[in-house]
Amino acid sequence: MADEFDLIVVGGGPGGYVAAIRAAQLKMKVAVVEAKHLGGICLNWGCIPTKALLRSSEINHLLNNMGEFGFSADNIKFDLDKIVKRSRAVSKQLTSGVTHLMKKNKITVYDGFGRLMGGGNLELKGADGKPKAVLHAPHIILATGARPRQIPGIEVDGKLIWSYFEAMVPEAMPKSLLVIGSGAIGIEFASFYRNMGAEVTVVEMLDRVLPVEDAEISAFARKAFEKQGMKIITSATVKGVVKGEDTVTVTVEAGGKAEKFTVDRVISAVGIVGNVENIGLEGTKVKVERTHVVVDGYGQTGEPGIYAIGDLAGPPWLAHKASHEGIICVEKIAGRNPHPMNTGNIPGCTYARPQVASVGLTEAKAKEAGHEIKIGRFPFIGNGKAIAMGEPEGLIKTIFDAKTGELLGAHLVGAEVTEMIQGYVIARTLESTEAELMETVFPHPTVSEAMHESVLDAYGQVIHF
Repeated sequence: MADEFDLIVVGGGPGGYVAAIRAAQLKMKVAVVEAKHLGGICLNWGCIPTKALLRSSEINHLLNNMGEFGFSADNIKFDLDKIVKRSRAVSKQLTSGVTHLMKKNKITVYDGFGRLMGGGNLELKGADGKPKAVLHAPHIILATGARPRQIPGIEVDGKLIWSYFEAMVPEAMPKSLLVIGSGAIGIEFASFYRNMGAEVTVVEMLDRVLPVEDAEISAFARKAFEKQGMKIITSATVKGVVKGEDTVTVTVEAGGKAEKFTVDRVISAVGIVGNVENIGLEGTKVKVERTHVVVDGYGQTGEPGIYAIGDLAGPPWLAHKASHEGIICVEKIAGRNPHPMNTGNIPGCTYARPQVASVGLTEAKAKEAGHEIKIGRFPFIGNGKAIAMGEPEGLIKTIFDAKTGELLGAHLVGAEVTEMIQGYVIARTLESTEAELMETVFPHPTVSEAMHESVLDAYGQVIHF
């Protein structure tokens, strides 16, 4: 006999566990099947522990530049082991919190791997591959996430070539490293290690770093990274690696010329692959494209009663997208009428130094979509709080539809912009125009005033620049 539930969620990451909690709130009997650890990659090996590491690197940067603020100290050192242990402790605190939330909401958690059997049945297998139980529910949400993409010939070995797993728990600080890929993950690790004193080279196949960001913001960020001593090579490909005993020699080709770099470690950050294998998709109407499950705006797959959310369901590959997707999916299952997922209102954040954050269309995408646009810009050098903080390098760029005043996109680079982007996200969600944003009173002195000034600039009314 199968254990009966109203909903089974396969995967306990930020998509899965949030979906389960919302379902429990809606009086469903819920089971979560998790193979490794509640909280998923985000809490255990991604969003949270990396931010703890980056915080340590920011402190290291401040300590080594304290003279600017009137302080002096000798013999500044860091303990890498303690930095890594703090990161892991932060992760553990939050994952134990998820365990508490499962109990609080009376959600049954099964340790193991889930595989669809058809007819609403799910086989539960243990780590040894042996069957443990059969669960049944009319609705099954797949939230199995994704894993790092491997480059043929440059596979992660855990010693000389790292994925983000190994990059988060280094036993020793490498003196030099090369990062392949300049998306958010690659740039965050490049920023962490550079701020901790390592020589860092970033290799990007496309023509600019952070290629999903607005080109102007990407160029601003690159200039800031290079000013910090980071070497960045764009429009480049890695042609091969030769491993030594404790170093790696990487051949990089750019502009028709090949150059060799010998570094202590390589970090591979070239995207992710959806975990679509071994979950029983064979024989179903679930469609898979480029390792990701195809869904509608509510998470429904081509197979009735089977849903997919989060990284498994395609870009943007962000924890907050997964969580929101889970709530939309569950509310649709419950017969409510949620708004379908609108990826245009999902903010993206990169927690490097400087930070980068954005929502909506880039300038290029807005023009491609046929919009006549108005653009506003405001640099941090014109903002009193940013100067007082010692963070005068930054830029806020806002893009409006010239005819309707719709906020098409907002793009920020600078200190704490990941905390500020939500103002623009709310504006887009409320379908605000420039009028509401211009009439909003921003507190002084704050860096957020630069957001207001950027909007004013788009309409020729900027005050402080």
